Amino acid sequence: MTLMTPPPLDQEDDEMLVPHSEFPEGPQPMEAQAETASTVDTLGADEPPSGRFTWMIENFSRRNVKKLYSDIFIVGGYKWRLLIFPKGNNVDHLSIYLDVADSTTLPYGWSRFAQFSLAVISQIHNKFSVRKETQHQFNARESDWGFTSFMALSELYNTGKGYLVTDTCIIEADVAVRKIIDYWSHDSRKETGCVGLKNQGATCYMNSLLQTLYHIPYFRKAVYHMPTTENDMPSGSIPLALQSLFYKLQYSETSVATKELTKSFGWDTYDSFMQHDVQELNRVLSEKLEDKMKGTVVEGTIQQLFEGHHMNYIECINVDYKSTRKESFYDLQLDVKGCQDVYASFDKYVEVERLEGDNKYHAEQHGLQDAKKGVLFIEFPPVLQLQLKRFEYDFMRDTMVKINDRYEFPLQLDLDRENGKYLSPEADRNVRNLYTLHSVLVHSGGVHGGHYYAYIRPALSDQWFKFDDERVTKEDMKRALEEQYGGEEELPQTNPGFNNSPFKFTKYSNAYMLVYIRESDKDKIICNVDEKDIAEHLRIRLKKEQEEKEKKRKEKAEAHLYTIIKVARHEDLVEQIGKEIYFDLVDHEKIHSFRVQRQIPFIQFKEEVAKEFGVPVEFQRFWFWAKRQNHTYRPNRPLTPQEEAQCVAQLREVPNKANNAELKLFLEVELGVDLRPVPPPEKTKEDILLFFKLYDPAKEALRYVGSLFIKINSKPVEVLTKLNEMAGFASDEEIDLYEEIKFEPNVMCEPVDKKITFRASQLEDGDIICFQKSVRDGEQYRYHEVPMYMEYVHNRQVVRFRSLEKPKEDEFSLELSKTHNYDDVVERVAAHLCLDDPSKIRLTPHNCYSQQPKPQPIKYRGVERLADMLVHYNQTSDILYYESLDIPLPELQGLKTLKVAFHHATKDEVVIHTIRLPKNSTVGDVINDLKTKVDLSHPNTELRLLEVFCHKIYKIFPLNEKIENINDQYWTLRAEEIPEEEKNLGPRDRLIHVYHFIKDQAQNQVQNFGEPFFLVIHEGETLAEIKVRIQKKLQVPDEEFVKWKFAFLSMGRPDYLEEDEILSACFQRRDVYGAWEQYLGLEHTDSAPKRSYAVNQNRHTFEKPVRIYN
Repeated sequence: MTLMTPPPLDQEDDEMLVPHSEFPEGPQPMEAQAETASTVDTLGADEPPSGRFTWMIENFSRRNVKKLYSDIFIVGGYKWRLLIFPKGNNVDHLSIYLDVADSTTLPYGWSRFAQFSLAVISQIHNKFSVRKETQHQFNARESDWGFTSFMALSELYNTGKGYLVTDTCIIEADVAVRKIIDYWSHDSRKETGCVGLKNQGATCYMNSLLQTLYHIPYFRKAVYHMPTTENDMPSGSIPLALQSLFYKLQYSETSVATKELTKSFGWDTYDSFMQHDVQELNRVLSEKLEDKMKGTVVEGTIQQLFEGHHMNYIECINVDYKSTRKESFYDLQLDVKGCQDVYASFDKYVEVERLEGDNKYHAEQHGLQDAKKGVLFIEFPPVLQLQLKRFEYDFMRDTMVKINDRYEFPLQLDLDRENGKYLSPEADRNVRNLYTLHSVLVHSGGVHGGHYYAYIRPALSDQWFKFDDERVTKEDMKRALEEQYGGEEELPQTNPGFNNSPFKFTKYSNAYMLVYIRESDKDKIICNVDEKDIAEHLRIRLKKEQEEKEKKRKEKAEAHLYTIIKVARHEDLVEQIGKEIYFDLVDHEKIHSFRVQRQIPFIQFKEEVAKEFGVPVEFQRFWFWAKRQNHTYRPNRPLTPQEEAQCVAQLREVPNKANNAELKLFLEVELGVDLRPVPPPEKTKEDILLFFKLYDPAKEALRYVGSLFIKINSKPVEVLTKLNEMAGFASDEEIDLYEEIKFEPNVMCEPVDKKITFRASQLEDGDIICFQKSVRDGEQYRYHEVPMYMEYVHNRQVVRFRSLEKPKEDEFSLELSKTHNYDDVVERVAAHLCLDDPSKIRLTPHNCYSQQPKPQPIKYRGVERLADMLVHYNQTSDILYYESLDIPLPELQGLKTLKVAFHHATKDEVVIHTIRLPKNSTVGDVINDLKTKVDLSHPNTELRLLEVFCHKIYKIFPLNEKIENINDQYWTLRAEEIPEEEKNLGPRDRLIHVYHFIKDQAQNQVQNFGEPFFLVIHEGETLAEIKVRIQKKLQVPDEEFVKWKFAFLSMGRPDYLEEDEILSACFQRRDVYGAWEQYLGLEHTDSAPKRSYAVNQNRHTFEKPVRIYN
């Protein structure tokens, strides 16, 4: 079905019904990540479960609307439509959602479950099309679901990708409707004996891993036995936080929060809303626990459970020579692509590589020899963790992709198969390497985000459980195994109006990590863990926590029996007005509250008030508060004697349908001449209660001075003497009166005519009068009248300014107004910095979530008001970053600015140069400009410009490349002299990449550091000869250089080199794409002092790695 949307009409933007993400900037989980149903069954073939809908949107770029709906289409018997935000839903991305078209007319309690994909189609080539898949249980609260950051608007408008052709955009939706079993009232503990973990925002990846580790009892027991004390705080101690979490998982009746644990990691809220990789977290957490266990009774537990060893070998075929190296691992990364199952991956892992022809191995004393190279396992661990490589870098598409291919894994894994083909000769053949499957960790979604959950069988029985954040359900073996293999699912297409050919639905939910337990060790690992394993102080602490939690739960359960009554008094108004608040009368969160049984008579409550405040019952008069249409909150009317005779429960509904559990009252107390309470005056319909605030323009201060009963037909002139007395003025002082009407969204404070009646001025009970001395001629004040002061207070904003070069340090603060325009703000900043030209100030807004500067500064007059500069989606910041430029910002915006790090050929220094050139300039122009600024080793020296990222060289820029699209925000631009030897390369010489690295043994990963460089190698040159040149180039002392190891690395896997090995033999392929991944690696400790410079130090990268700080 293809629908053509007509050209846009002018339409009013109605209220948004789209779910808002709290953290929409930066890498984020898909909106549809945690609300999936527990049990989903495919509909029968006789029902229309699936369909494809294509929406062609003409005149796309000219649609001046915030959001746009497609026509309605029907799938699974339900009405659907697509919803897009062409300019983004508060983000600079296209936002797309699937919406239940008739949600407002459906019966109460409706819900439906759908698996769907949304795509923006490339009209040039299908490989550019962007498709994302998710699933969701739609209901009245969440009737639409999708992707707030579907694709960057800059990418959408990229003409080379074909998303917009003749200003037409094509959006496609594949929808499959599923049957659901409702688990809204599901009790995990009752149904399964287990409880789930709460999701903090994007922590499902962590929850699935923690459940897996918890259900390895030997590991849990070791955690319980880690030494902690009663003085430790869980938020500052990883062992205690993990003990606490495991204890609650073992004994709690409801799902368990993980905030204490993530706090112990040193994570802030932003980290919890960043979705990371399970494998990365597993390695970091294991390393941290291993370190924390050192010197304790459980030292070595991590190694005992998870550590295995394999042997890397090179064996000559024609001579008796063999080189071996033993390495440890905590998990194994298995290829998915090209492998049908786990056994195929292990076959590939130990596959023998032949070193022959031009790639012969240089063996000591034997010269070049034909050889075979490979890996064999010395020993497997009791708990075998297999990481399936579902995510890979696609060099053709230059992006990360998820491998959703079908990949099978057995319930029992025999690693002794075929006479121990995976084992090295020195492996202990008496150990039976037969494993049984314990856990299957699943990733559902795509490369840009998704949802994690786990299938676990804690007792290794036939009963599996699905741990999906807070919900735990019983599952059968088929769902835990076969349905997590991945691959494709073919769905019949039977809806009239759709293409009748069936379409294949990629199964985006598939296994990502497998945990196997060795049969011979399972009795030891699946051991009994009970209270005696838990330290007494921990039991006491956690039982106390449970009791407090139970007390709160009981209070919550009994809340319907009680009413909270908040009582505001004259003393509260005096205390708060002019200090904590300026508008209205009181902050009800900061006044005395009473928890009162609903059934007690109100007169009994008054006796409690008498005891608390010392005001006899007969002198108390209570007023209801009311929220007015202009959003102010004022005392409305006193309680009648009949109301005071009722019980508390009958009162709660009277004032404005207030919160059932809360009642707000104002206590009026009249004081006599001796300042003791007296009976309140009689109130008739002719009396109104007014509240008075006094403003002092000299001190710019506001304070509350009291309330008065006023006859409604009297005039203000008749009470001026009394007001002067309340203010402490002379009785004949001339004063001006203003009514405080409202303050949101704008302040309304208008003069009160002293010569007409209060009735004529439309004043009523609860109104507020602000007054001040009349300003005399010659008196000068900043805010000489009440309305000016109230406007100032409403809009004042203290802004903390930070230098962009020191983004963590507040440098100075300025009190500004939210209504200040761009020029006002930069003028104030320039004046503070004693700069003559405000146009040389450039400001950058603050990212509230990452706590860093945003990547893009504010353009010259690009933001209208200060308030707009401080808003970051649904949050307001009080931080701005500034730079002092050497040229005016409007002039700078016409130029392209690049920060280039110049590496001198002979001096051990790096200098950052700022290059500014017209945007149509080339790299050659950058080089020529740079030559005028740097000291060259020779006047005729040639320079080149490199792109460096994560300590690797990714690109040498051609001289004719335009600079407009060069990005120095995330990548470092490095300029250097071209060595003479590189200019005269022989036909068999090679220019290779050389990088520094260290190998993280615990994570079995290579980490690069330091400055990468190029090196010319000659045919037949041995490693020993090349090492001499490298040592001379880097000027490394002999005693240090002797510790260095040298390896050939391809795609992150090191092959260590021998002294007499011919290096050119390793680099056979000259034009391999991604040459930066094939390099000579220098392995040594990173002992060099960190350079003080950083080209991109003020611009953060888009993804944070997993860190555990404590």
